[in-house]
Amino acid sequence: MPKYIIEREIPGAGNLSADQLKSISQTSCGVLSNMGPQIQWVNSFVTADKIYCVYIAPNEEMVREHASQGGFPANSVSRVLTNIDPTTAE
Repeated sequence: MPKYIIEREIPGAGNLSADQLKSISQTSCGVLSNMGPQIQWVNSFVTADKIYCVYIAPNEEMVREHASQGGFPANSVSRVLTNIDPTTAE
């Protein structure tokens, strides 16, 4: 199944409290539960003003629908074509 990177522009994201991040996560998980097992949240990276999320889904439209239902921005959605790491150099 395809993997996607979602860039969410959220000013001040790095200052969100643990409770705020928990609430956002609960909202996301609730939407995912309603959408069914085809879409999965892998993890997210919080930076100063953005959150980058990794999702597995059959298509970009489903990723965008999750964002819409959850009230999250999805400023860009990019399909991962290949994964590389230091072992790629070997």
